[in-house]
Amino acid sequence: MKQSFKRSGEWDIKLKSNLMNLLRFLPKWKIMMYIFISLFLAVVTGVILLPTIGYLEDNSRFFESLFFILSYFRELIVLVFYVLTTGVYLLLFYQSERKRYLTFYLNKIAADVQMLAEGERNSDDISIQPEFQVLAEGIQKIIASSEEAINEVKKAEQLKNELVTSVAHDLRSPLTSIIGYLDLINNDRYCNEVELRHYIQIIHDKTSSLHTLINDIFEYTYMQNQQVKLRKESINIEEMLNQLAVQSRMQLEEAKMEYRLYCTATDPIVVGDGGKLARVFENLIQNAIRYGSKGKYIDVGLSDTEKTVEIEIANYGQAISQLDLPHIFERFYRVEKSRSQFTGGSGLGLAIVKSIVDLHNGQIEVMSKMGRTAFTIKLLKK
Repeated sequence: MKQSFKRSGEWDIKLKSNLMNLLRFLPKWKIMMYIFISLFLAVVTGVILLPTIGYLEDNSRFFESLFFILSYFRELIVLVFYVLTTGVYLLLFYQSERKRYLTFYLNKIAADVQMLAEGERNSDDISIQPEFQVLAEGIQKIIASSEEAINEVKKAEQLKNELVTSVAHDLRSPLTSIIGYLDLINNDRYCNEVELRHYIQIIHDKTSSLHTLINDIFEYTYMQNQQVKLRKESINIEEMLNQLAVQSRMQLEEAKMEYRLYCTATDPIVVGDGGKLARVFENLIQNAIRYGSKGKYIDVGLSDTEKTVEIEIANYGQAISQLDLPHIFERFYRVEKSRSQFTGGSGLGLAIVKSIVDLHNGQIEVMSKMGRTAFTIKLLKK
């Protein structure tokens, strides 16, 4: 019962709102004209119908007795008759103008949407009447979706252009060196075999750098593909980190660094792609060796909660600038030109790391202060 009263109240409010909107839409002279016409038609209807009613009163015993009872309220009945008849004609005019009102605004909305599609106006400039609120919300959703799609296309185009530019820049420098030294060798422009071997070593190093760059480009592009399928399996992160420490032993010795693992996790098992997660930790360990050799240690902390496993890989070398930290996971972003110049990084390693972690619905953060830089990864157990 309460719900029916509520619906009835909502309907009354909606009707009043529609009526007020229509009255604001119509010019005043037209409203007055409809009132006078309705009154006139009510009088004409009364002139036609009232004599008929009188005839029925005189020639029918049923109507005679009925009208005898109602004769005491004759004036009131005539007044109610004219009021109701006037209301009926006004209702007919209302329906006609209501239809014209809706048609007008539908055409206006169609014209506005057409102008919007042609780029001649902004979506905020489209005025919507309350009756078309649902339609307006649908149009706004379509506009938002189309704008988002356009922005995605522009962003993809910009990323493609930046990728081509960055790749071309990174390929040109080592290729120029390789060609230059090959020309020296081809033209016998070296003093002795020692110098020849030096040139060959430089060419080998530049070629290895190119090989690494091309592999990273392929892997980064592959990781950006939304169709990448993970080979999910249960992985013991502690065992994986220990294996990576053994594999990095020679590099650690050359850098005179020590690998230290601190594990407080009771169940360091995650579900994910073992090969890709190994690439994540391998990249971070290599970065720690490359940039943290002055600190002598690489500390790896392993802990867990009921739902996640947390891995922190820290080195104690030069800190990363606070200006660089927000961009550290962007592809081809290098923190310092001097550092990248000597290390020969492709600028894609951390971007690949971020992509793999995202594919596993995990999180990665970096914090850096004087004397300590730490990457923290959180992975889901299930």
